Order: sequence, then C-alpha cells, then structure tokens
Amino acid sequence: MERTVLDLWVGVFVAAGIAALLILALKVGNASATFNVGDTYRVSAEFDNIGGLKPRAPVKSAGVVVGRVDQIQFDNERFRARVMMNIDKRYQFPRDSSLSILTSGLLGEQYLGLEAGGDTENIKDGESFKLTQSAVVLEKLIGQFLFNKAAEGGDTKK
Repeated sequence: MERTVLDLWVGVFVAAGIAALLILALKVGNASATFNVGDTYRVSAEFDNIGGLKPRAPVKSAGVVVGRVDQIQFDNERFRARVMMNIDKRYQFPRDSSLSILTSGLLGEQYLGLEAGGDTENIKDGESFKLTQSAVVLEKLIGQFLFNKAAEGGDTKK
C-alpha cells in the first residue's frame, strides 16, 4: 500500500512537470493568446526584406500589442514581401502611419512596430500602409562596416 501511494505522488509531480514544460514551450513559441482576437480589420504592407518575421508575430504601437501578422506572401511582380495583418478595431491609425520590422533585444523575435502618422483620415479594412522600413540584416550591417573600414585604411596610405 505504501509503495502505491509513493508511485501516485511521483506520477502527479511528473505530470505537473510536463504541463509546466508545455506551457513554457507555448509561451516561447508565441502560441499563447496575448491579443484579443475579437473584431479586427485587415491591412497590408510591402517590404523589401522581412528578415525572420513570422506569421502570428505581434504588431506593436508604443509597446502595446495592437494586432498580429496573419500572412506573409511573395509578390512575383514587384519582388517584395507582402505582409497581411489583423489590427484590433479598438485601435485606429492614420493612413500615413509607418511600419518597421524591429527586433526584441539583440537576438530576440521580430515584430512590426507601427508608428502613427498625422493624417486626418484613418486606414480602412483592405488598405495598405505605404511607409515601410525593412528588417535590419545583421550580416549586411557587419559586411558594410568591414567594407567601410577597409576603404578608410586604403585612403590613409597615400
């Protein structure tokens, strides 16, 4: 009898540990719902380079999650990435607002940063943002830095 009770408690703790790991994995994988999926309107934007942006990535304005990336497609005619997102209807943004692909921390997840413009008319369902800034690719930045340093070194040997 005593062995059965011990086995039961070990099983309970193992099950609790597995549940905790599952919850942690969902939070890390951005699968937890931190955004109300009630009434939304769909807007889009085009980028030259989206970096590591993924569907379900947050759309943030002033640090507040106001929407989520819904879909990412490649435009074969313009050779650009088209990002569709759902914005909560509680949040209205001017038509001349800008979108930037930003990174949380140095190597964190990428998200869309939405900065409100000054237009008097708000963007509507189905429209797209015109002002976008692509993701900063770390490899390109390092390559450009090294190229500039090499060019500076060549000028000083005159």
